[in-house]
Order: sequence, then structure tokens, then C-alpha cells
Amino acid sequence: MATLTLLSPAFADGGSIPERYGYTRDNLNPPLEIAGVPESAASLALIVDDPDAVEPAGKVWDHWVVWNIDPNRTTIPEDWDASDATQGMNDYGDPEYGGPNPPDREHTYRFKLYALDEKLDIDTGATKDRLEDAMAGTILEETQLEGTFAP
Repeated sequence: MATLTLLSPAFADGGSIPERYGYTRDNLNPPLEIAGVPESAASLALIVDDPDAVEPAGKVWDHWVVWNIDPNRTTIPEDWDASDATQGMNDYGDPEYGGPNPPDREHTYRFKLYALDEKLDIDTGATKDRLEDAMAGTILEETQLEGTFAP
């Protein structure tokens, strides 16, 4: 049985995310590779957040919220337009990817991928909290890729 995995050719798990993917740089999402999606998955969801932002921002900072990704997708290309999925609101106030932008020190960014047993019926622009509520009870498998970024 395959296990859900998420990798990036741009950085190793736990490694440094290249500067070009930062919010004040090119602000492009890094390329991602997906494998081991359960056959029964009806969709995928992706959340990118920064748990190290709690001290400077007062909360975990949400950088990208995407759902209803085709479960047959094996790559998310760099600078993906996500037109075949649904994007939620990030904490920059945009319904798209917003790159790392730590204000104080190196932060760790989590790329969390979920295989779901259904497509989700929530509106474009929903927040991470709304997505997490909608995913409750639908998660077949999940995995996480981490990268670091320094100011």
C-alpha cells in the first residue's frame, strides 16, 4: 500500500526554501511532487502555513489554502495558477499563494497535503479554518513537507 508523500525538487524536507519563493522576492509557489494518493481519494487539499509566526503575528500565518485538487495530479508546478482547483484566502488577504516573509528570524513553513474522500463544497476565498472544518471526517491520509526561510 502506497503512503501519501509530498516532496519538492526545489528544497529538501527540513531544508531551506530558495529566496525566489519568498513574498518580497518572486512570490512564486515552489514546485511540488505528489505520490501515494489513495485510490479512493476524491480530491486533495493543501495548506501552507507558518507556525513560527505566533510570536510576531499573534497567530499561525496562512500562506496558501487550496482544495478540490484533482487526486490524479502528481505535480504542482512552480507558479501554479490553480485554475483547476479552489483557492482560499491567505493571511495577506489574497486568494492565492503568498510566500514566506518572516519578520524576525528563520521560520519553518509547513506544506500539509490531505487526501480526502470527497470534493468539498465551500466557496472560493474561504479561510484555513473553514477548510479544516469542511475536511473533518473526510481525511483518508495526510502528509507534510517542511522548509525554512530566513529574512
